[in-house]
Amino acid sequence: MKKLIVYLSAIVAVFVLLFVVKSMTTAGSNEDAQRLYNVKASKLTPQTVEKLKDPNYQNIILPASFDKSLENKEPMFVYYFQPDCSHCAVVTPMLSPLAKDLGVDMKQFNLTEFKNYWQKSKIEGTPTLVYYKDGKEVDRIVGENSKEKYTEFLNKYKG
Repeated sequence: MKKLIVYLSAIVAVFVLLFVVKSMTTAGSNEDAQRLYNVKASKLTPQTVEKLKDPNYQNIILPASFDKSLENKEPMFVYYFQPDCSHCAVVTPMLSPLAKDLGVDMKQFNLTEFKNYWQKSKIEGTPTLVYYKDGKEVDRIVGENSKEKYTEFLNKYKG
């Protein structure tokens, strides 16, 4: 009987520990989701939740801010990506630090979360880096490209 109580206590302790760890993880994800996407993590796709703590995906622009920036004719670089895109997985860790090093505020737009912007922004594939000026697209780079090509593109338009 004592062994049964010990085993049951151990099992209960494991479940309590798992619950506490999951709660702590969810709380952290919710804070990041709120900060980046203005929603709870449960409203995001699992692929997006996986990227919430990735330092290369911390400059997210939401549709309302994107639309307002275009309306205000602000010049901006926008990097369209999908969190589960294999080409984005190669490009983002190279491009995000490059943009920072060059002093470029490159906004990141998650097309998995905001699907209607595929058509609205005329995106055919990811990754796509677009430069906007005076509310209109000026130029874009599509697909997986070299660091040199991205450097040239960013330097050409950064002003």
